[in-house]
Amino acid sequence: MNAFQKIFDWKTYIFTALVVISFSSFVAILFGQTIPGIIMTFFKVAGECVILGAVFLFALAWLLKAKPHNRPEEYLVVPFDIFGKKSEIDGIRTVFKTHDVAWSFMKQYKEMYPLYNFALVSDLPKSDKPIIFRYI
Repeated sequence: MNAFQKIFDWKTYIFTALVVISFSSFVAILFGQTIPGIIMTFFKVAGECVILGAVFLFALAWLLKAKPHNRPEEYLVVPFDIFGKKSEIDGIRTVFKTHDVAWSFMKQYKEMYPLYNFALVSDLPKSDKPIIFRYI
């Protein structure tokens, strides 16, 4: 009976059960909460950094690409006769400071002089020849 008591010692059994239960709970907490929490936090922060970096790269590319436009200082309305040759009409205004005003006058001239065509032309500072913006 003495040998039987040594094999089934209740103190050893209780200690082993406590160790197994505490170790299994440790493993469950480690692999169920701690490691996934660390990994999720890392990927959350890494994802935020990637998104923020993409936003900054887009903004930088946009700033480098968006150069100021060379706007002309004046616009000219040039009349053409029915043969396509430049002509002059007395009493019309031909030099304008803004595109919208020149376009408005050009439409009015087209109604007043239906046999003429009109071109909205301007000289850009870096251009060798005049540029036609609109033609009616």
